[in-house]
Amino acid sequence: MKRKPAIIINIILILWYSLSMFGVKIGDKYLVEGAFEDEWIFLLVPLITFTLFLCFKRAGKYIHLVWLCMWFITQFLSHEWYTIFGKGFMGNVEGKINYFKDCIKLIDLPDRYVPDLYHIILHVFIVAAIVSVLFPFHKKGEE
Repeated sequence: MKRKPAIIINIILILWYSLSMFGVKIGDKYLVEGAFEDEWIFLLVPLITFTLFLCFKRAGKYIHLVWLCMWFITQFLSHEWYTIFGKGFMGNVEGKINYFKDCIKLIDLPDRYVPDLYHIILHVFIVAAIVSVLFPFHKKGEE
C-alpha cells in the first residue's frame, strides 16, 4: 500500500504534537510546555484532516495537504523567520527568547532566537508529512 509511509509519518507527527498539549519536562528543562487550554483546537484540526485523508483518498489528500502547508507556514513564521531575519510578525525577539528560555535547545545563541529541540523536530515531521502525502512511496510494481 503506497499510503502506508504517509500514514505512519502522520501518526508520528500527531503523537509528537500531542506532547505540547500536556507538556514534557526533562530535569529542569522543558521539551515542550503544556498548552492544552490555549491550543487544543490545533490538535483537533490535524486529527480531522488526517481522518479525511484516510477515508477519502483524493479529496482527503488535498484537504490534509492544505492543512499541513498552512501549519508549516505558521510554524515557519513563528520560529525560523525570527532566526533568519532577527525579527518577526508575532512578537519581538526578546519575547521569544524569554518565552522559550526554559526549553531544551540544540543551539543557544545570546540575543538570537533559535527554535528549541521540540519545534525543530515538529517542523521536520511536518515537512516529512507533506512530502509523504504529496509523493507517495511505493515499491516497483506496487500500486
